[in-house]
Amino acid sequence: MVNGPVTVAGCSAAATKWGFDMKKVLKLALAATAVAFTATPALAVGPSDKNATATARVVKPLTLSWQRDLDLGTIVLGPGSWSGASVGITRAGLFSCANANTTCSGATQTAQYKVTGTNNQVVTVTAPNVTLTNQNDNVSTLVMTVDNPGTVNLGNSGSSGLIFALGGSVTVASTTPDGTYFGTFNVTVNY
Repeated sequence: MVNGPVTVAGCSAAATKWGFDMKKVLKLALAATAVAFTATPALAVGPSDKNATATARVVKPLTLSWQRDLDLGTIVLGPGSWSGASVGITRAGLFSCANANTTCSGATQTAQYKVTGTNNQVVTVTAPNVTLTNQNDNVSTLVMTVDNPGTVNLGNSGSSGLIFALGGSVTVASTTPDGTYFGTFNVTVNY
């Protein structure tokens, strides 16, 4: 143990005293810097000109209701052996029985459906071909090719509904069995 003043080799007593005071000043400066770093919040950086928006469109559920059936009337087959006679009605109501081997009579009409939903929406109409089965012989069938609009626009009639038509055509031959042919449309609608 040393009693008395302590001197560091090569340093004067004044320099030694100054060194101890300098350590106190440095400790105070470091403490002040630490306080400054903890007191200053970090600045958040975001896109100032890239504001995103969010939207959602809500629509009423669609409803589909039957209005009337399609009718191709009565098709009378001509004599002889032949095939490929088309008989049909377009969705616009134009009836065609323009083959020399067929004669058509009776009232004809398109099928009609009513769709309701939200105004100004485009609705997709799906209506695949229909198999018509002979009511006298359930083995005999005809395939009716459906004339479908594909889409309809509800416009301002969404809540009151919009009626659209479906047409269809069948192909008959001299070998087509006689009888009443019946089938059911499988119509669906979607936004």
